[in-house]
Amino acid sequence: MTVRVVVADDQALVRAGLCGIIGTAPDLAVVGEAATGTEAVALALDTHPDVVLMDVRMPDMDGIEASRLITGTGTVRVLMLTTFDLDEYVYGALRAGASGFLLKDAPPADLLAAVRVVAAGDALLAPGITRRLIKEFAARSAPAPTMPTGITKREREVLVLVAEGLSNSEIARHLHITQGTAKTHVGHLLTKLGARDRVQLVVLAHRTGLADGSS
Repeated sequence: MTVRVVVADDQALVRAGLCGIIGTAPDLAVVGEAATGTEAVALALDTHPDVVLMDVRMPDMDGIEASRLITGTGTVRVLMLTTFDLDEYVYGALRAGASGFLLKDAPPADLLAAVRVVAAGDALLAPGITRRLIKEFAARSAPAPTMPTGITKREREVLVLVAEGLSNSEIARHLHITQGTAKTHVGHLLTKLGARDRVQLVVLAHRTGLADGSS
């Protein structure tokens, strides 16, 4: 299945470069390009991509506001791109519902991998943007919710490992279960907790205190 991508960046050369990189992958396809936040929102509504590559700084509507509007419409996921590794951008991207955050100087292979994991709902943040930032963001997001009833003991164990940044295969090895079973548990957590992706699961694990053992 081909992952459909919209590329949003105000610099034509950057857009061309990103589209060129995506074009090297047989499982990815660019379905639209946007030079402004407003154009990105319109394209997302029109083309229904799997992932929007979104620059933070754009004219007429910044990437964070555009991401908020896009993620609020359905299942489209957003991977934020920026040249600045600043905490407030990460917080803003998380508040806007972004599924990933990647620096523009990342190698092409990392960009392609990030698009794939965001499309699969398995994204977190770029290396160097640490779990500390998610924990701090969660602490800023008050009031802290309680863990909903109906979450099994095993699902709580899986949620803790998701919050630690483990992939499904790593969770499977840690709990001595199959990767398919780990994926099923994560899927149940997404449904039961009303989370869009793993980023939201991590934030919830920190906000409830589950990730640090206080819940």
